[in-house]
Amino acid sequence: MIHEQVSIEPWPLQGEVKVPDRACGLVVFAHGSGSSRHSPRNRFVAEALQRRGLGTLLFDLLTDAEAADRANVFDIPLLAERLVEAVEWACRHAGLAALPVGLFGASTGAAAALVAAAERPQQVSAVVSRGGRPDLAASDLERVRAPTLLIVGGSDREVLELNRRAYRRLDCEKRLQVVPGATHLFEEAGTLEQVADAAGEWFVKHLSASASGRTAT
Repeated sequence: MIHEQVSIEPWPLQGEVKVPDRACGLVVFAHGSGSSRHSPRNRFVAEALQRRGLGTLLFDLLTDAEAADRANVFDIPLLAERLVEAVEWACRHAGLAALPVGLFGASTGAAAALVAAAERPQQVSAVVSRGGRPDLAASDLERVRAPTLLIVGGSDREVLELNRRAYRRLDCEKRLQVVPGATHLFEEAGTLEQVADAAGEWFVKHLSASASGRTAT
């Protein structure tokens, strides 16, 4: 098992990597606005993914100084750039380079994940959005080729409608999964567990397939 506190240069961006033995892939997390690598919801999902044999990288998309400027928190191109840098860092890391990469984005982090997937189609094998704003990916939505799962709370009505519109624009393997009774943060009993289960199934399916494809070639 790999468990490291890491620093992604040149900023540096602080992060934590956990990779179980014989992992079938690595999931890089993109937190939402006002959050960080310490997000309790993302850490909950990360632990569930690790139990399924997936590695995880949680990291801060912004430095402390950058996060103090609220404009940066909603700067999707900037956040996507940092996510791309994290993916490229993982691809250079001796213990991670062989693992197919998936992206898990929450809120604005989901838009950043989709933009990053569009920018790096050869490196990103799957995307999952939790209560995300995929609409903020704008014209990059149509360029996403990675299989994409959008998970939205059934009671998060405005965001659900935004996801439905974004879903129609995606030109890739895709699924929109609605968690009944869940609001934006999935605070209701059992709802975050449903997110973790759906994300785990999606990543295991697509990252395992990507790993098999690499072996075959």
